[in-house]
Amino acid sequence: MPPSSIAAPLLAWYDAHQRVLPWRARHGTAKANPYYVLLSEFMLQQTTVATVLGYFPRFIERFPDVNALAASPLEDVLSLWAGLGYYARARNLHKAAVAVVEHHHGRIPNTEALLRQLPGVGAYTAAAIAAIAFDEAATVVDSNVERVMARLHNIDTPLPTAKKQLTQLAATHTPQRRPGCYAQALMDLGSRVCVSGVPRCGVCPIITSCAAQALGTAATLPRKKPKTLRPTRHGTAFVLFRAHDDAVWLRPRPASGMLGGMLEVPGTPWLEHDTADMAPAAYMPMAIPFTPLNKPVEHIFSHFRAVITVSTARTDEIPPDAGAWYALDTVPTLALPTVMKKILKRSIAL
Repeated sequence: MPPSSIAAPLLAWYDAHQRVLPWRARHGTAKANPYYVLLSEFMLQQTTVATVLGYFPRFIERFPDVNALAASPLEDVLSLWAGLGYYARARNLHKAAVAVVEHHHGRIPNTEALLRQLPGVGAYTAAAIAAIAFDEAATVVDSNVERVMARLHNIDTPLPTAKKQLTQLAATHTPQRRPGCYAQALMDLGSRVCVSGVPRCGVCPIITSCAAQALGTAATLPRKKPKTLRPTRHGTAFVLFRAHDDAVWLRPRPASGMLGGMLEVPGTPWLEHDTADMAPAAYMPMAIPFTPLNKPVEHIFSHFRAVITVSTARTDEIPPDAGAWYALDTVPTLALPTVMKKILKRSIAL
C-alpha cells in the first residue's frame, strides 16, 4: 500500500471511532470553533487530554471568546490556569489573544504562516490550528504522530534525533482532502491504538502499511536516547501569617521567567546545593523569628525536583517588600502555582 493511501482507511476509522472532545467538531457537523481549537492547543502543550478536559470548560465559561480573553487581566488567566503547569503557556495565550484582537480584528488567523506570528505559537501549534480549524493541508506532528511514523516506516534512529526525519515522512501522508480530520485521526490512532510499549496492532486500520509490524519491531519503536537524571534543587519558603486573622502574605513573581506573573510565598532561590550556603535569613519577608516545619515540601518540575524547607511566622506588622495580605478562603481562587499551594497546605490546612 503506497504511503498516501493510509489517509482513506484512517479517516474511515476516525469517522467511526473519534473521541468526543469539547473543542472538536464531529464529522458531518459545522467546522470546529477556531477559538476553541487555539485554546485547547495551548492547553495541550505538554499536558494530557484527560487533564485539559477538567480545565477547558471553566476557561470557556470565564472567557467565551477571544475578545473576552484579551480583555481580561493576565492575573485572571493565571488563576484559572493554576495547576496546569508550564505557566509561560498561559502568558503566551493571553498575549496571543491580545494580538488577535489588535492585529486581526478578533478573528483567529486562518493560515499556518499567519498563526506562526502569534506569541507562543510554534510549528506544531500553528499546523494543528490551521488544519483542525481551517482545513489547511498542514502537517501536524506531536509525540503520537512521531510514534506512528516511526513504526509505519520502521525508523530506528532515536528521538529526538529522528524528529526531522519523522516530520518529513509525516508530510508525505498529509492529504488535501479533510486534512483536519486526518490530523486528529492520526493523533487519536497514536493515543488509543499505536500506543507506547505494546501497540494494539489487531485493531489498527493501517496495519497493512506498517513496516514495523511486518518486521516484528513495533514494540521497540520509537527508540529514545536515555534520559538524564533530573537534578534536585533546594530552597526555603517563608510563610507569614497575619496574627489577628490568619491572612497570608503573598507577593508577585517577576513577569518573565519560571512561574512568571504568579503569586508566591517569599523565599530563597532554588539552587542545586544546600540553602545554608546562601544565608536564607536574607530572604525573609521581615526580620522576625520563623519556625521551620519538620518535613520539607517536594515538587517535581519538568527539568528538576524541588525540595523546599518551610518556615512559618505570625505578625500584625506589614512586611516592607512588595506583596499583600490574602484571606485564606481566597487562596483557591488565586494565581498560585501548585508548588505554592503545597507549601501553604503544609503550613496550615486550607
